[in-house]
Amino acid sequence: MATATINTVAAEYKVADIGLAEFGRKEIDIAEQEMPGLVSIRDKYAAGKPLAGVRVMGSLHMTIQTAVLIETMVALGADVRWASCNIFSTQDHAAAAIAAAGVPVFAWKGESLEDFWWCTNEALTFPDGKGGVLGPQLIIDDGGDATLLIHKGYEMENGDAWINSPSEAHEEDVIKTLLKKVHAERPAHWHNVVKEWRGVSEETTTGVHRLYKMFEQGKLLVPAINVNDSVTKSKFDNLYGCRESLVDGIKRATDVMVAGKVAVVCGYGDVGKGCAASLRGLGARVVVTEIDPINALQAAMEGYEVTTVEDTLGRGDIYVTCTGNVDIITVEQMKLMKDQAIVCNIGHFDNEIQMEKLLAVPGLKTLNIKPQVDKYTFPTGNSIFVLAEGRLVNLGCATGHPSFVMSNSFANQTLAQLDLWANKDKYKVGIYLISKKLDEEVARLHLSKIGVKLTTLTQRQADYLSVPVEGPYKAEFYRY
Repeated sequence: MATATINTVAAEYKVADIGLAEFGRKEIDIAEQEMPGLVSIRDKYAAGKPLAGVRVMGSLHMTIQTAVLIETMVALGADVRWASCNIFSTQDHAAAAIAAAGVPVFAWKGESLEDFWWCTNEALTFPDGKGGVLGPQLIIDDGGDATLLIHKGYEMENGDAWINSPSEAHEEDVIKTLLKKVHAERPAHWHNVVKEWRGVSEETTTGVHRLYKMFEQGKLLVPAINVNDSVTKSKFDNLYGCRESLVDGIKRATDVMVAGKVAVVCGYGDVGKGCAASLRGLGARVVVTEIDPINALQAAMEGYEVTTVEDTLGRGDIYVTCTGNVDIITVEQMKLMKDQAIVCNIGHFDNEIQMEKLLAVPGLKTLNIKPQVDKYTFPTGNSIFVLAEGRLVNLGCATGHPSFVMSNSFANQTLAQLDLWANKDKYKVGIYLISKKLDEEVARLHLSKIGVKLTTLTQRQADYLSVPVEGPYKAEFYRY
């Protein structure tokens, strides 16, 4: 197995405790055994160093599994800098191990928003060896924060008025303040960054939505690969990952017994399907809310009650948002929830639950039970528990998805990065998917680990289906 461990501590890093590095290294070694696809790709390409000297910035949860991805990038030759994409998702021992291995990493659990965007900018800023700075040539993004910062900086330098417009949230103010600071120090910084930026691979639904919106508006600056909608990402990470990590987060946070409770899952996409199955598996009576008639019909035919959030108020014990949309649970709905109801989110951002409006309720009493578990008592006397301040419960209150399923996602990320760099002079600005052939190959790399034996088509069978014996086996329009 190719390894990427470096014995020199990074010259630049900011983590909670570098003394946790040895613990982190032990867990990274364990995770590698559970990530056969990612490690196979590392082994295949490491000798050739296809990313030799390429500046790769990552904005993705700084977990043990991400550490294996980072060290794969290093093994392929990349010059890597990293930040987390969530203020609560960093595993401090993972960050310490990566810093101790020589990779500049800026991440710790419990960052403020100011910390978070400072870390993102630090990870985007590569020393040029001459006292100046360079930007990344490739980005691995999760949610689109790094992509957004570059685009907003670029637009600001072009005179865009957004930088001085009223902000809708505190985080927007934080971004604007940071961009103004960078502009005062280096007025053409973001244009210089964009000159050498060759592409981004995006991990999650929310980030993909942002990319398509920018592309439709004519604002997207680089080619982007939509990793999220690879089958081996969306149908595995989103579904099977959430099926295991949702209840892990709820249990670690609350120790509540799920059996017999009424659990309300808002959204029945791949994430919602995994969450609903997870809760039902522990004996919850699951209710699904949906806007889409197809997803609603799917949920109903799986035996779930499908109704509105309003219809569950007063009887729901656990609420989980997983839509990728905003204002899914409103402050007015939270006021009417059953006393001691648990509210959490497993969609990417914190705006599915109206957290800012909740905190602004007159007379609201807040009691922190432990990190990422808060009890809010309304003036009427009823209380709710909100987990991870409305951010990702599985990463804020637990350790996220298991290594095996993340191997699927990160194998896709690695292949996307290799593709973007190898074809940097061919790709036009746009949004692309990983090919069906590579998608199937990612799946194939994981089969032997769990004892799967594939049946092989005969030539006659392949001819009958009009597919190659070795695949790919499904048309592009096929929906798994």
